[in-house]
Amino acid sequence: MTPYDIIRSRRKTLALEITGDCRLLVRAPLRCSQARIDAFVASHTAWIDKHLAVQRERAALRPPAPTAAETEDLKARARAELPGKVAYWSARMGLVPTGLKITAARKRYGSCSARNSLCFSCFLMACPEEAVDLVVVHELCHILEKNHGPGFYALLERYLPDWRERKKRLTMPRDMEETT
Repeated sequence: MTPYDIIRSRRKTLALEITGDCRLLVRAPLRCSQARIDAFVASHTAWIDKHLAVQRERAALRPPAPTAAETEDLKARARAELPGKVAYWSARMGLVPTGLKITAARKRYGSCSARNSLCFSCFLMACPEEAVDLVVVHELCHILEKNHGPGFYALLERYLPDWRERKKRLTMPRDMEETT
């Protein structure tokens, strides 16, 4: 049987999860017996094997996590290049962000605060230039459209009609989730 970790909570059902680092998690109710959990896992062996294989393939395709020195290089490059890209696209779109911050965030490449301040992860700089532009424009669009509704995508499409192709060029290091 595949080794697994258990996360117990006040839930009522058992659930399986394959993590980004190819671990099996079992989510279980607080009082669920170990025998019941083992039986549940055993009864889902085919599902587990299939999804572990898919996750391993995905992990193999993503580049490895950058070293500390590589991260510092990416930060320096982001500080040098992103302000110019933000200025270019801001002028083109007629928008003015209230601030710009570079971080080493590992959960997303960019964000736009409620006060229209943009934040970008230095790891974005490991992506091709057209993907970097996509994230910059994506975050600028959030100045006008705070959610990912139809208005947001219409605005994104207006400035980057090929945004879907650009999104395919975003590459995530192994320890990052796939979100922009």
